[in-house]
Amino acid sequence: MLFLGGFFQSALFFMGSSRMEFNKRRSNLEQKFLDLTLKILDETGYNLYDLEYVSGSATLRVFIIDPKTNSALIDDCIKVDRAFNPYCETENWIPDDFVLEVSSPGVYRSLKTLSHFEMAKGEFIECSISGDIQADQWSSEVSKKLAAAKKLRGKLINVEEKEFTLDFDGLVLKLKYEQVKKACLDPEIGQ
Repeated sequence: MLFLGGFFQSALFFMGSSRMEFNKRRSNLEQKFLDLTLKILDETGYNLYDLEYVSGSATLRVFIIDPKTNSALIDDCIKVDRAFNPYCETENWIPDDFVLEVSSPGVYRSLKTLSHFEMAKGEFIECSISGDIQADQWSSEVSKKLAAAKKLRGKLINVEEKEFTLDFDGLVLKLKYEQVKKACLDPEIGQ
């Protein structure tokens, strides 16, 4: 179980080659980095939004959020980056060519876990989907062209264990996570 943004993230399911990360399996080294990152974030007062270890380049990408703001400023990232230093000097399992990148998840942050979707409730999101949308997923009539859409943008109005609900221009749509290739926040900036 990971503590992500104030929610306990239980592993629900893995969606094959898609970017959704429910029940993601981690390599031994990535798990060690995850454990170390969680320890450092606990010490510094931040929450983990996402973590990615790219073994080919020995790069650890850590996306953090301040629990008070659900974002992170450059000073927050610097504080976490510096908190890694003592461990990098003492832990023998950390590769010598290790590269650390600490960042905010950004305004258009990816939604990869159930807790990400929970935090995005009430916000506009964009989803890339696979397959056609079935008629029983809509609460009202919809055109064939719209049913075959591969990208949708709507307001996230409900999140459940296996599916979520979007308000898509007044139409209510239920999507299963397994239908989603990629999802991200898509806020209305400046309006």
